[in-house]
Amino acid sequence: MQTLQSLFHVDSRFELLWVLFGLFGQLMFTGRFLVQWIASERARRSVVPIAFWYFSIVGGLVLLAYAIYRADPVFILGQTMGVVIYSRNLWLIRHQHDQA
Repeated sequence: MQTLQSLFHVDSRFELLWVLFGLFGQLMFTGRFLVQWIASERARRSVVPIAFWYFSIVGGLVLLAYAIYRADPVFILGQTMGVVIYSRNLWLIRHQHDQA
């Protein structure tokens, strides 16, 4: 545990848990690109699957929580805008699906 704390430059287990939580959010956020890339390769054209938006919202919410904990206004603003956009896209997809 001490090695991880040194690696991530944190002084406590609590801080280490927050860093690991933030890393999880970043992995989810990065995973959306892999999902989109794989879907596009399979379709042989550029597509944005619904999973892209779910990965985006989960990653965005986790990163927003991490940014709030860190009290970083730049990070908070960036993630808040993203979460709003991802939510809106999911709402539009759901609304379109309900009308079909």
